[in-house]
Amino acid sequence: MLKKSYEAFKVTIENKVAHIQMSRPEAMNTMNKAFWNELPEIVGTIDTEALARVIVISSTGKHFSAGMDTTVFTGHRPAGPQDRYVAAEAFRTNVKAIQASFNCMEEARIPVLFALHGGVIGGAIDMITAGDIRWCTKDAFFCIMEINIAMTADVGTFPRLQRYIPEGWVKEMAYTGRRIDAAKAKEIGLVNDVFNSQEDMLAYVMETAREIASKNPVAVTGSKVLINYGRDHTTADTLDYIGIWNAAMFPPPHMAEAFAARAEKREPVFPDLAPVRTEPM
Repeated sequence: MLKKSYEAFKVTIENKVAHIQMSRPEAMNTMNKAFWNELPEIVGTIDTEALARVIVISSTGKHFSAGMDTTVFTGHRPAGPQDRYVAAEAFRTNVKAIQASFNCMEEARIPVLFALHGGVIGGAIDMITAGDIRWCTKDAFFCIMEINIAMTADVGTFPRLQRYIPEGWVKEMAYTGRRIDAAKAKEIGLVNDVFNSQEDMLAYVMETAREIASKNPVAVTGSKVLINYGRDHTTADTLDYIGIWNAAMFPPPHMAEAFAARAEKREPVFPDLAPVRTEPM
């Protein structure tokens, strides 16, 4: 069950669409400790308890997010000298935990849509590339900030961003730390469209989310699973897996309902996804 309130987010669910808003505008929605803990909890709860059929993530204030909160870098560290190799292993393990906070969106059974405005900086690039579809306002800009603070992006930008935009643009952004604007982001395929205002964008994104939510949830989930599978596997392997998927989850009753609804000029009624286990039996 979702909590009544969170430190870094506001969550509402309506018409089978969950809207997660980043809610620290005074801090430019930087990603503090609460952010990293709350995001996978929220997405995981919505997904495993089947509380919605689509997730929309947006933000508040001037910027979508200015990236990692610097307090994350200056948190608790063991006092006194430490073996360099032991420290390196611990760092890697900690990074994997942070990466998992974004993996939850890619692993969710339901689509995750992003509505972006203002600065989408550093860790925010890692974040949005783990979603399914992105839109932005005309004032948006995108920056792989890590190179500007003498580090390498490590939470998901590199394995994911190059799936959406040409490798040359990934490298230019990564090597230089330059911003790209909304028009360029659309041109190279990072976002699907650009809007004049956040209000216009959210209206479109929420309408798209409701349209997705009206479709058969099993078919939507299957589409997400198979698109992601096809991205990482050969055509032959993917076709084989699609055959296996449909052999197991081809839904004649759902299809009959879809045909009947079309004939009767009404909205189809499909069952929601079932809640799934989060703990061992």
